[in-house]
Amino acid sequence: MNEWSAADAHAAWARGDVSIVDVREQVEHDACRVADVPLVPLSELPTRLAGLPVGRPLIVMCRSGQRSARVVEYLEGIAWQDEVHNLEGGILAWATAGLPYEGEAPR
Repeated sequence: MNEWSAADAHAAWARGDVSIVDVREQVEHDACRVADVPLVPLSELPTRLAGLPVGRPLIVMCRSGQRSARVVEYLEGIAWQDEVHNLEGGILAWATAGLPYEGEAPR
């Protein structure tokens, strides 16, 4: 599995080279989120595959990188798209790297 650091993911996302999707649950997203990153909760993923961004590599984020790694494995297993990557360390690493987010500090 290919993992991206928060800094590299943010830079590529800012350039428009990749899409990012958040797979945390709604309550987690409500407390802390990255603006303009769509939420597709893990619990809803199988029924919302059509709503995932396409057309460029996808980076999947969660709180710490655990759930997103499972999502990447799932998407690779169903051959959803050629390039699916995990955000190493999740939103915790994103915040630690000083990257922008809204809401309270992730925990």
